[in-house]
Parts: sequence; structure tokens; C-alpha cells
Amino acid sequence: MLMETGDLIKKVRKVEITSRKLSTQVFSGAYHSAFKGKGMTFSEVREYQYGDDIRAIDWNVTARFNHPYVKIFEEERELTVMLMIDVSKSNFFGTHGQLKKDQITLTAAVLAFSAIQNNDKVGVVFFSDRIEKFIPPKKGTAHILRIIRELITYESQFPQTKLSVPLIFLTHAIKKRATVFIISDFIDSGFEDPLKIASRKHDLVGIRITDVREKELPPVGLLYIKDNENGHETLVDSSDREVRELYKYRWKMFEKRLDDLFKKNGIDIAEIPTGTDIVKPLTTLFRKRGTRS
Repeated sequence: MLMETGDLIKKVRKVEITSRKLSTQVFSGAYHSAFKGKGMTFSEVREYQYGDDIRAIDWNVTARFNHPYVKIFEEERELTVMLMIDVSKSNFFGTHGQLKKDQITLTAAVLAFSAIQNNDKVGVVFFSDRIEKFIPPKKGTAHILRIIRELITYESQFPQTKLSVPLIFLTHAIKKRATVFIISDFIDSGFEDPLKIASRKHDLVGIRITDVREKELPPVGLLYIKDNENGHETLVDSSDREVRELYKYRWKMFEKRLDDLFKKNGIDIAEIPTGTDIVKPLTTLFRKRGTRS
């Protein structure tokens, strides 16, 4: 359904104000320390001193002044930040006054504003079981507002998730090392190898959007559980304790496999449930990364 222009402007403005406030007041300093540039760029030369690495000698300057000089490098602060956004139909679910899609939008907007405050370029990939839209990395507020507008209005025609697709795209299409936030519920399988390969080239961070009702069933009797991605419906008796315990156990096993996979590949992951403040999980993530820098 197309949104009226006036309503769209209001919604974009609301997300902009909220995400700017969160980014400015809470995240800017933490983001900077957590996602510093990893590259090195040439700064200046100085005279060689005992103990300097001879590989740093600038032979052109040395020959010119008949005295050894070395190149001085400094950390390259500018990053390329990629937001990989899951737009599959499983995100059209939420039981706490907010869909997972809405939490994804706000989280992505806050990360985008934090990035431009850090003078980073931001790009976006929308994916389902295919790459649906690619917005190349750029700087500037106008670019971020375009991203917010796309986050709000974009509707996928393809319901399913295939995480291997954006990971393979990331490895082949983004040449420069980037900090990559994968924002998804991660309800998928078969992406282990692409994740491993992508994590070697880029700095990956998982942002997992969840809902409490995915984790356990309420004891309310007969329930139809529908998979939004394939349309399959299952009738379960939630008043049966064994059914609830089995459901809860299977979800915990899924979460454990996911956590183990990310830990094995050295990838940080944060969980953000619907209907909750995104401040705590993101600041915890940023501080954790900042202490390792």
C-alpha cells in the first residue's frame, strides 16, 4: 500500500528526530571508539631513529637529503559502513506494539546517524532470498534521510530469507574493507560458509531482532502458528505443558547454534527485542568492542 506524501514526510521526520537524539546523546562517542578505522594512511616523514623498522624508510627522501628518513602513518578514521537489511516477511511480526520491521528501521537509522557523525560513508543492502536494492555508500544527511525513507516505504515481493545471498554479495561487490551490520532475525540455515568467508574480508556485526512470543508459547489453548515466509500453518495445543517446553527447547537450541556460529567466527552479535529500548543492547555492544580496541 502506497503511503500518502504527507504521512510519509511525518513518519520520516519522526524516525529522524528519534534516531538523531539517540545517536547524539548516547552513541556518538561509544560508536567512535568501537568502530575506529583499521587501515593506515601516510601522514609525514621524520628522521630515522634507532629501533625504527627499516621497512618504513622513505628511500626517495633519504636519497635527497643523504640521511635516512622514515614514513609516519596514522590510523585511517574514515570507515565504510554497510547496513544489510532483512526485508523478508518474517519481520512483519510483533506482539509488543511494534513489528520487527519497525525495530529494524529505528536501529538502522540510529546506526546510520552514528556513522555520519563519525564521518563515515553509509551504504545499504535490502535482501530477502535475493538482493533487492543496493544503495552505494555515501556521506551526508540527505543520504541518510533517503535511507530512512527507503526503510519506511520499501516492501519486498519475496517472502523468504536466504542469508547466504547478501553475504556472498558483500564478499564480491564491496571491495574495500567495511564495517557491516547485518540486521535480521537470522531465522535461516545454510549460511555458515558465506558468513565465514565474509568475516575474513569485512568487520561483521550481527543485530538480531526478536519478539518474546518467538521464544515461548503462552498457555492459551489451541493456536494456529503461521510461518510468514512460506505460509505454512500449524495447529498446536499451547495448554499442553510438554508442547510449550518442546517449543521453548527448540528455540533455545536455535539460539545456541547461532551464538556458537558467530563466536566461532569472531563476530559480535546483539539482540534487540520488539517493544524495547534499543539503547542498552547497542551501548553494551559498543562498549564491549571499545574495550578491545
